[in-house]
Amino acid sequence: MASNQAERLLIVDDEEYNRDMLERRLKRHGFEVWQAASGPEAVALLDRQKVDLVLLDVMMPGQSGIDVLKELRGKFTASDLPVVMVTACDQTEEVVEALRVGANDYLTKPVNFPVMLARLATQLQALRATRALQESQERFMLAARGSNDGLWDWDLMSNQVFYASRWKQILGFEDHEVTTSPEEWFSRVHPEDLEAVKSDLQQHWAGAAASFESEHRLRHKSGNYRWVLCRGAAVRDAAGKLYRVAGSLTDLTASKVSDPLTGLPNRLLFHEKLETCLAKAKSTPGYSFALLFIDVDRFKVINDSLGHAMGDQLLLSVAHRLRDAVRESDTVVRAHSVAARFGGDEFAILLDNIAATADAQRVAARMLEQFAEPYRLNGQEVFASISIGIAVGNGEYESIGDLLRDADTAMYRAKALGKARAELFDRTMHDAVLARLQIESDLRRAVERDQFSLFYQPIHSLSPQGLVGFEALIRWRHPVRGLVPPNLFIPIAEETGVIISIGDWVLREACRQIKAWQIEVPASPPIAVGVNVSGKQLRRPEFVGEVRQAIESNGLEPKSLRLEITETALVEDADTVSQTLIALKALGVGLQIDDFGTGYCSFSYVDRFPVDTVKIDRSFVCDLPHNHEHAGIVQAVMTMAKSLGMAVTAEGVETQEQLDHLRSVQCELAQGYLFSKPLPSEDAVRLLHDARAADLATAA
Repeated sequence: MASNQAERLLIVDDEEYNRDMLERRLKRHGFEVWQAASGPEAVALLDRQKVDLVLLDVMMPGQSGIDVLKELRGKFTASDLPVVMVTACDQTEEVVEALRVGANDYLTKPVNFPVMLARLATQLQALRATRALQESQERFMLAARGSNDGLWDWDLMSNQVFYASRWKQILGFEDHEVTTSPEEWFSRVHPEDLEAVKSDLQQHWAGAAASFESEHRLRHKSGNYRWVLCRGAAVRDAAGKLYRVAGSLTDLTASKVSDPLTGLPNRLLFHEKLETCLAKAKSTPGYSFALLFIDVDRFKVINDSLGHAMGDQLLLSVAHRLRDAVRESDTVVRAHSVAARFGGDEFAILLDNIAATADAQRVAARMLEQFAEPYRLNGQEVFASISIGIAVGNGEYESIGDLLRDADTAMYRAKALGKARAELFDRTMHDAVLARLQIESDLRRAVERDQFSLFYQPIHSLSPQGLVGFEALIRWRHPVRGLVPPNLFIPIAEETGVIISIGDWVLREACRQIKAWQIEVPASPPIAVGVNVSGKQLRRPEFVGEVRQAIESNGLEPKSLRLEITETALVEDADTVSQTLIALKALGVGLQIDDFGTGYCSFSYVDRFPVDTVKIDRSFVCDLPHNHEHAGIVQAVMTMAKSLGMAVTAEGVETQEQLDHLRSVQCELAQGYLFSKPLPSEDAVRLLHDARAADLATAA
């Protein structure tokens, strides 16, 4: 084949033997080959894969080759996608019909392979010629469009430049307002771009580049900058001396500063507007503006569940509502407002020249009201609220980066407080973010610096009462902050992924400690310890192997380890988690659902997983027996767990009254401050010795 790139062929035939035989032979001749067993499969493949030629069998069950050809010709012309029909010798009528519909050629069965190669070569040669012509036409059209842009012609001998009228119009000038000096160009280049422009020009003059081409910013008559593409070529005399450079100027501003999906200004233009407002705030007493940073709540869920096309429709609808929210006639926005898309589901609004902070808050309130209304997307009703962060710009801000950071911080505060709301930035938010970043940084080094330790909270059997195990609870002894509460660092560890290394350490340390206790204080059945497991750990393919390694390396009986999993971890990627739990159950470890009742599980859902125990969250225990609603929930949990053959552990037991109620509903296990607070390992082992002594005394 003459082409440098292998031509791509699609074989469409319902007979697998025919497809495989042709594919093998064609590949030996340098073709790339795809197969389809039916018309619908072929059409679907062509929608996602570029193919140079189709070999299409006429006789196929269901959709015939002729019908497939008709569908293809509705999408591709004969010159864009050649189709060669493969027919039996007695299918003359079908051949005529295929040629009438738009087939490029035909072959008869049994296929003569050299003849087929010759006919394919003819069609592919014609295809290459067509494509070359199209490319040539496209190049011509591009060149023609360039000539209609702002032409310029620089006479290097006189150092004078001819600037066409269009060149001047791009920058907002009349013909008489621009001289013939090269400085009319270079003096308007943005300071950040000037060195690169001159370097590109010098490289072309020196022969290092075949032509001159540079994207840069030029100052418009209004004072704003326009993005342009400047192209040119140098001309030399017979002696090789450079005497002239000519070219064109293309305005790229629209493509550079507009979001292609929504048509809103993009981040680049928005930054320029912010810079202007920030400079004005520094120079104009009493002037202020507001930045509203906006994020679409639950957009990822909508995009993933309904598809990206629907997600794009939603973003277009969001953009439309934002335009309505900052209409020019708005009495709050007295001078000018800009709505922009920052990318993804992030938007921003600039309110210029506001009278007071309350003006920005009123705009945000109106936006929240508008976004509370559902969207109609392809006949489907979709709800998508927004969270808004507000930062008010004044002379105190040194950079737009600081302003964007503060608006973004306020937006995340709005999300943390429940979404669908607006929050105004204040300094305490920034301080909290800095503190969080410091914790995150310290947390990443805490494992390697051996700053974690495990405490153990006893778990008691209620009938008869006695110590049966512990729950391992992690503690972080920070060298400066002291003991950092888990509720402060565990969510950060989850978000950053550090929970993987922390969880691995907890698993190994707990297994080591269990074995040490079992050797020092033997009991029957052996003491067991519960270890909390993150959903991120459960979804890792290596997790089951890591559990097996922790058990085997310590010579531990698997039933001595109980893994505690939250409801949220169960419902996220439930199929993967279910397979992991089945594999863990096969190892012989215990499985428990932690904090039951606070997440999304029902008992019908829990029944999908091989769990042994559910742990009633402390929020349902703390006000027993006086809160009748919570008492009813506890009773329901007991009844349903019993029917499913599961044990129940009550968490957070702090009073005798709570304990008596739990006994009355036949709860088997409990933990809480009534029995003991979490203990360091040296105190926990003393508790084990006491429990062992009590057992021996009772037996005697």
